Amino acid sequence: MPFTQHNGLRYFQFNALQARHAIFTRHGGISPEPWNSLNVGGTVGDEIERVRQNRLLSFEALECKPDSIFDVWQVHSADAVCARAPRRFDEPYRKADIILTDRPEVTLFMRFADCVPLLFHDPRKGIIGVAHAGWMGTVKDVATRTVNVLQAEYGSDPADVIACIGPSIGPDHYEVGEDVIRQVRQTFGKDSDMLLEPHDGRIHFNLWKANQRQLERAGIGRIELAGICTACHTDDWYSHRAEKGRTGRFGALIALQ
Repeated sequence: MPFTQHNGLRYFQFNALQARHAIFTRHGGISPEPWNSLNVGGTVGDEIERVRQNRLLSFEALECKPDSIFDVWQVHSADAVCARAPRRFDEPYRKADIILTDRPEVTLFMRFADCVPLLFHDPRKGIIGVAHAGWMGTVKDVATRTVNVLQAEYGSDPADVIACIGPSIGPDHYEVGEDVIRQVRQTFGKDSDMLLEPHDGRIHFNLWKANQRQLERAGIGRIELAGICTACHTDDWYSHRAEKGRTGRFGALIALQ
């Protein structure tokens, strides 16, 4: 697996993605249990100063300036923000689950703990993006929405875009109930049969395959799947479901080279 170590931090990088990027594991930070140790989530009970220090460590590992950050208040939507400049520390968070930029002075940053990190790069136009797709974002078609904004705002050709599906809860662990099943069927139609998988008499939702299907339909030229289940590997990743909510958030970072 394409993991890298830096000063105790351990992070995952995609082979296909040419932009500077990392999806950080839980290693190398300063937070105690149950957030041990590189928690970057500020709403899970950890002290905010530890969270800030963990974020600084993450940026340092990739030689990104901390004040280049643009992040959002993630709300399980399909709303997008195009970042024209870094977010000032005194600037309120915007509510969104997709961020895009063509500015090399901006570093995009999001937080996860089972939901799917989607990273995007259009090397021809010089655009990057990151999106947050849990089951709600997936049925709202965050993947396609991201591609649509790339086309409308930046003139991207989807065939030029590289999209990567990061570590997240895998189909072996993601049991869902009737409400989610109904919404998956509404969104995916006949394709839902291959996304709602039976496991020991219960139905599991394959978020990886669902997002990959949406990216393919949107015309993305190259897709790379990490294929790492956060619930299977809590030694490396925070998992809201496997750890019953008593856990942190790992960070995903992307910047133009």
